[in-house]
Order: sequence, then C-alpha cells, then structure tokens
Amino acid sequence: MECARIADGKKATDIVVLDIRKVAFITDYFVIVSGKNKKQLQAIADEISETLKGRGRRRAGLEGYGEGAWILVDFGDVVIHLFHEEMRRYYELENLWSDGRKVRWQPGKAEPVQEGEAREQA
Repeated sequence: MECARIADGKKATDIVVLDIRKVAFITDYFVIVSGKNKKQLQAIADEISETLKGRGRRRAGLEGYGEGAWILVDFGDVVIHLFHEEMRRYYELENLWSDGRKVRWQPGKAEPVQEGEAREQA
C-alpha cells in the first residue's frame, strides 16, 4: 500500500488498489490514481520511484512521463497508473480489470501483509 500512500501524500484523488493476481500474469497489483495536471502526476511518479529505489526496488519501466496524461510506473509486481482526471474517465481502467479484487487501504496506516511482500509495495 506504500504506492497508494505516497500518491495520497501528493494529493492524488480516487486512489484504487487492485489485486489482479488471479486474473492476469503481467503483475500482481495495479495502483490507479488521478491527478489534476501533468506536474502533479510527474511529482507522484518521481516520489514513488525515489521512495521504492531507496528501499532497494528497481523500476522496470516508465511510460508517458513527458506527456503527463497517463503515466505508467512499472515495478514488476506492482504497476502504478497515474491518470489526468479526464483521461481516467475515458479509459475506465477499473472497469476493464473489474475481475480484480479491490484492496482496502488507509492513508498513513500499514496494512497486514497476507501474500508476499508485493502487497505492501502496492
């Protein structure tokens, strides 16, 4: 839930964490957030990347950073989707992955780890 908490700390809105391990092989978790503008989304992507790097995590990919409408930050077991509000409404990623399970999280509170270390990073 760390990525969700970081996004929340940067004033992201509509934060959703999806556990997609049972419906996809590409990753374990999606963290989907909205932001008001390119600079905010880039700041969230930077903060997540730097925080996880400081914890020994290696980023596998980064897409859309320059455009800033939909930034994808890939850490392998967790993929963070940072959307401009309008772009998020257009793609409705949660509906596309509706077979995934929404994971409850609370800002600033650690969630219990149930299945592997990846959960805490989402």
